[in-house]
Amino acid sequence: METLQAIFTRRSVRKFLRKEIEQQKIDLLLRAAMQAPSAHNKQPWHFILINERKLLNAIADFHPYAKMLYEAPLAITVCGDLLKESKDGYLALNVAAATQNILLAAHAQGLGAVWIAVYPTEYRIEKIKELLHLPQHILPISMVAVGYPASPVAPEDRYNPRKIHVNRW
Repeated sequence: METLQAIFTRRSVRKFLRKEIEQQKIDLLLRAAMQAPSAHNKQPWHFILINERKLLNAIADFHPYAKMLYEAPLAITVCGDLLKESKDGYLALNVAAATQNILLAAHAQGLGAVWIAVYPTEYRIEKIKELLHLPQHILPISMVAVGYPASPVAPEDRYNPRKIHVNRW
């Protein structure tokens, strides 16, 4: 799949088949994530793969916007390392770029995925840290539910010329 086609046809997928994802596809998701740009090329990210059903369900139990984890075969928690990047703002931006690469790489491989926010909600951050046994300096920013889509999701044209301003507002 070409880059622009992936960008224009990617959609959030929240319904998944109960089908395991091949390891080579998971590896490509992570390689794509680590190709993301980061401030000063610090690459402050860490990735936690979650495929244990009990753990996926535990996250879906407490997170109001992660109910798709009851079906998804995989979640990738994208974290930032506060020892590599001490400014939360930059850390969140760096991790967001890696998260977007995961979404595009999933779509390009015929997988479905959806972004699940963890940061900046303190309760979600603390609960994820607890469930995943994260060290104090590791901040969970986002999660991506990944799997084979249960049904196709039609692309949507979101282009809006009213949101474009040249030189000034």
